[in-house]
Amino acid sequence: MQETILTQARLVMEDAVRDGTLVIRDGRIADISDGSSRAPSAVDCEGDLIIPGLIELHTDNLERHIQPRPRVDWPHGPAILAHDGELASVGVTTVFDAMRVGSIPSGKGRYLRYARPLATELMEMRNVGALRISHFLHLRAEVCSETLEQELAEFTPEDRVGLVSVMDHTPGQRQFRDISKLKLYVQGKNNMTDADFDVHVSTLRTLRDQHGDRHERVAVSEAARLGAILASHDDTTRGQVQVSADHGIRLAEFPTTHEAAEACHEHGIAVMMGAPNLIRGGSHSGNVAAHDLAEAGLLDILSSDYVPSALLTGAFLLADLWGDLPRGISTVTGAPARSARLADRGRIDQGLHADLVRVARIGQMPVVRAVWSHGRRVS
Repeated sequence: MQETILTQARLVMEDAVRDGTLVIRDGRIADISDGSSRAPSAVDCEGDLIIPGLIELHTDNLERHIQPRPRVDWPHGPAILAHDGELASVGVTTVFDAMRVGSIPSGKGRYLRYARPLATELMEMRNVGALRISHFLHLRAEVCSETLEQELAEFTPEDRVGLVSVMDHTPGQRQFRDISKLKLYVQGKNNMTDADFDVHVSTLRTLRDQHGDRHERVAVSEAARLGAILASHDDTTRGQVQVSADHGIRLAEFPTTHEAAEACHEHGIAVMMGAPNLIRGGSHSGNVAAHDLAEAGLLDILSSDYVPSALLTGAFLLADLWGDLPRGISTVTGAPARSARLADRGRIDQGLHADLVRVARIGQMPVVRAVWSHGRRVS
């Protein structure tokens, strides 16, 4: 029997902060009590916070590691390990690794299939115990593509696909209603000329016209086949939210307007926003600010998006904004757990997985002191 005792801790529960002691036994939270432990082996947390392990539903971090520069392909094994270790170091104990499905293998601006072989490598590394934290798959279904149906068909219910998001990146709507913002982003990332960009826009619009509606239907049906949660992405109008609701969607990734976020709540759809948007004070695409949605009570879940450390920082910013630490922490723990149907984590409660983070606050900055995943110290 393996046992760890954390004492002199401030335990962030679902609706309160409790001073006390927590016992981890065989990977689970075995006991929670008030007061201090005198056991010689107890870890003195010196008044630091103990919070549930962070749950990340949408991150581009793995893609960044396998392609650290445009047209630079990094060996997948070391990339997966670096990604896993980075997330553990910032308090993430459960991640839904985002992978694009749907490619454009033809034409000048082509990009190729990678999700199935990468997922296979990731799951093999998980199965041999090489990874520190829990990994699920998040398939980003690109409707503006040529191969979405074939790529989704390569996955099975045994692949730990926890989330499928319907992505429509047709230029001129949703995230990039402002074409000038899209041009700035794409040309900067891919070193495109103006002529290349025009071809890029034309290609995506043509693919949307040819395949978009069918691909959207396929994404919805394949999510059901895989037993995955279905999410919308970049809903902008009430009409788009209505379509999402009709599909049975209960999670909205990054709605781009106050109108869409409000409509999501009316339909019982949880709203997830990017922590970088919150920390920077606005969207890099010119869309609604996460801070404004938080003030309006329309923000439920945070995602680190493209900066893993942003998740914890963002949760504490929300805690300060709302004057409610448990509520702020819940946006990166309990709320994503509920949306992903993970009943065994996301809270500090007896019997749940011992996914925990010890956090000190230095000034206004949260600092990770230690991380446990399923009771094992991983950082």
